[in-house]
Amino acid sequence: MTSVTPELTPPAQSLAIESRSLTKRFGRQTAVNGIDLTVPRGSVFGFLGPNGSGKTTTIRMLLALSQATSGTITVLGQSMPAGLHEVLPRVGALVEGPAFYPFLSGAANLRRLDTADRHAPGQTRRARVHLALERVGLTHAADKKVQAYSLGMKQRLGIANALLLPRELLILDEPTNGLDPQGTREVRSLVRSLAAEGTTVFVSSHLLAEVEQMCTHAAVMSAGSIVAQGTLAALRAVGEARIRVRTPDTAGALRVLTHLGLEPTRAPLDDPDPNVVVAPLVGDSWLPEAIVTALVAGGVRIRGFAIEDPSLEERFVALTGEGFDVVQ
Repeated sequence: MTSVTPELTPPAQSLAIESRSLTKRFGRQTAVNGIDLTVPRGSVFGFLGPNGSGKTTTIRMLLALSQATSGTITVLGQSMPAGLHEVLPRVGALVEGPAFYPFLSGAANLRRLDTADRHAPGQTRRARVHLALERVGLTHAADKKVQAYSLGMKQRLGIANALLLPRELLILDEPTNGLDPQGTREVRSLVRSLAAEGTTVFVSSHLLAEVEQMCTHAAVMSAGSIVAQGTLAALRAVGEARIRVRTPDTAGALRVLTHLGLEPTRAPLDDPDPNVVVAPLVGDSWLPEAIVTALVAGGVRIRGFAIEDPSLEERFVALTGEGFDVVQ
């Protein structure tokens, strides 16, 4: 059963995407299992999950590239796939990586793709292609053949294609795939600027660090089901904060914190600093300054003290039972 982070569901008219009991089966295999997805208009929505969790299959159904086995989909207020012809001109998408003619330049590819769009005005084509390339940082490579592009450059060209016309909704499937750190920062900045202009951006990713820095809302997929959904703040709030004490007197710190009624442990083996003790901070019974005072009174030398907010990584691993990539 789909588990959703408790919070008020926005009214339908304020949603860019809404699905109810959306299901996709391939023979006996259920790839997407009755998901209820709610994407608020104007949000940057992170669609998170390990590879193979059903993210791309869901996106294909949202765009009517694949037919749902059961359930309903509403995109920009229109039922899909019935409203396909009205909705798609208002949606830009990059799904399963871009495909271009390798022997044509980046600009020529975009002009050809724009020509195939019956909603695209020909008189502004060159200007719009130039602007799209500029927005993704590819002006310098506009006349270079795509076969000479790196994977990251092809990814940015795919995003440029999605931006050739003004869009109410932008759907990006793993948009930072293959990008170097600079390219990743550029895409992140682009997504923020689009959201500031009022575009809803739906970003599928398995990279927690990117979602944390880009998104306002998120849903977590695991084995075809949504296991959590809501604002990033709500998702973080489900976990518990903890204290982190850096000290050469780890045994003393463990003793004092246990005496205070906390449940301290040494830092995990993969922690770069072995002289660290951590403990969950349950409730408001202890103020940080009171804990520090007790440690000092107990003869514990303190080199560092911090209150750590719940980690999205820890929350998602707890939800899915699987790890996530947290760095590019």
